[in-house]
Amino acid sequence: MSNHEWGTVAQDRGEGLIFWLIGFSLLVIMPLLNVLPGPDSWLHVSDFALNRFGKFLAFAILALGLDLIWGYTGILSLGHGVFFGLGAYAVGMHLMLTIGTESVYGSTLPDFMVWNQVKELPFFWKPFYSFWFAIAAAILLPTLFAAIFGFLAFRSRIKGVYFAIITQALALSAWLVFNRNETNLGGTNGLTDFKQVLGFRLSDPGTQRGLYVLTVLSLGAAYLLCRWITRSRTGRVLVAIRDSEQRVLFSGYSPGNYKLFVFVVSAALAGLAGALYVPQVGIITPAQIGVLPSLEMVIWVAVGGRGTLIGAALGAVGVNWARSILTSSFPDLWPFFLGGLFVAVVLLFPEGCLGLARRLNSGWHAGLRFRKKLATSEPEGQEVR
Repeated sequence: MSNHEWGTVAQDRGEGLIFWLIGFSLLVIMPLLNVLPGPDSWLHVSDFALNRFGKFLAFAILALGLDLIWGYTGILSLGHGVFFGLGAYAVGMHLMLTIGTESVYGSTLPDFMVWNQVKELPFFWKPFYSFWFAIAAAILLPTLFAAIFGFLAFRSRIKGVYFAIITQALALSAWLVFNRNETNLGGTNGLTDFKQVLGFRLSDPGTQRGLYVLTVLSLGAAYLLCRWITRSRTGRVLVAIRDSEQRVLFSGYSPGNYKLFVFVVSAALAGLAGALYVPQVGIITPAQIGVLPSLEMVIWVAVGGRGTLIGAALGAVGVNWARSILTSSFPDLWPFFLGGLFVAVVLLFPEGCLGLARRLNSGWHAGLRFRKKLATSEPEGQEVR
């Protein structure tokens, strides 16, 4: 086996080990630390911290999908906030309808409809009384929208910076539409004040703990799906498209079909992330689906390391964790920190934090091999018999 093959096998084993270690920590240790020790123990994970970490893990699912299309296929999308928002709004609409007469105004209509003097529930809201319809819509709506948008874009052979620009325009258009009160989606205030899901109170720590575990399991399933895609023949074609689309075309493949496939999968994962995000955070507004959030999603992947999957997920968790800390203590510094972080990634470690760690590890092992070679070599000038 060649050195390159040995390196690939070692890298796969390392990623697999990291996956199982992180998965065990998130799925077993974190909930146990939330339940077992007393609140005064330094090992205790509070309900607030567990809920916040669940939100970060939902973002990690989105980052996996974005890494699939950008890191492996080379297609930069600046509009993934739209797909995230579609999934979030689908579940949010169901949660709004379950409030019922518990609302402030005692009406079965959502509060913002009472404010806007809407007399009857709009027809497109009525199917969202069903929880399972809402979950299906959270996945299928982004998938369908991405399929239509991607088909039109890739059929027209739009790629590179032009694709990034039109997806950014898509995010801006969606932000404008969702901000309008005429759409009956809450306007600038969005959807909020959720009370329950499937009869379980969202304010109950046990419900939030269950949502956290569901998010961890969903993240594991999303990672395994993305890993299966990238390790398959399709994944090799995606990487080939990233490196040289013309060669893929001359080899008899249709790059447009592969790009459409990965774009749709990426949108579905973003919708899933939005569906898991809403009940844990309790609000979804147009501000979370516009241009700026879509740009921040790209930064998550860039910081963690695009083309690595695990790096993208860790980047999403790490950047949002830093945001949570900085915005609570130094809210004015966060935009500067985020901009500086992105500049540092571009100039200093373009492969992201995980890529930088791999380079340092390779350099360390290379140094060990060199020192070992020097130690075992014959001293200069000594005659070998």
